[in-house]
Amino acid sequence: MEPVKRVAGRMAPLDLADVDTDQIIPKQFLKRIERTGYGPFLFYDWRARDNFVLDRPEYAGASVLVAGANFGCGSSREHAAWALRDFGFKAIVAPTFADIFRANCYKTGLLAVTLPESQVRHLIDLVSEDPTVEVIVDLQAQQVRGDGFSYRFEIDPFARECLLHGLDEIALVERHDDDIATYEKTRAGWLPSVK
Repeated sequence: MEPVKRVAGRMAPLDLADVDTDQIIPKQFLKRIERTGYGPFLFYDWRARDNFVLDRPEYAGASVLVAGANFGCGSSREHAAWALRDFGFKAIVAPTFADIFRANCYKTGLLAVTLPESQVRHLIDLVSEDPTVEVIVDLQAQQVRGDGFSYRFEIDPFARECLLHGLDEIALVERHDDDIATYEKTRAGWLPSVK
């Protein structure tokens, strides 16, 4: 996983609350086992409609998705975070996230930032009025910044550390190889083992 220190770029507004994982990536696309290639299927059913926000040229290439409350609710599917990342988003800003979805984002290297509803509303209004506006989502400083505003956000310290250093579960375990080897040498031989 690549480290995530800051995301700078344009935003795309998704001014909807309770966007569930079934809408983010519909079930018919979950049969694949790869973690990539899901971008074209992101919001597939909504994109079939005319003028869906992510199909508008002014939001093409946006790296920050700004959405309503309870984003990522519904069934637990890692594919939702994979699809958002594969589409090109590097950060999502919303008032609240479903817990499992937020965890899946962090495991994918996708920064899920929670801001108060009024600040999210400001960002949605700002980008709706001017799609060229850019923001910086700074994980090190824990701020979302732009021209004339700076919003501080909180994030789980463990998730922050993993994102800043690009650590997934395997990389975290590998950081403790020496400790694990020492433990394995000193543990009682009669205990169950995978050897």
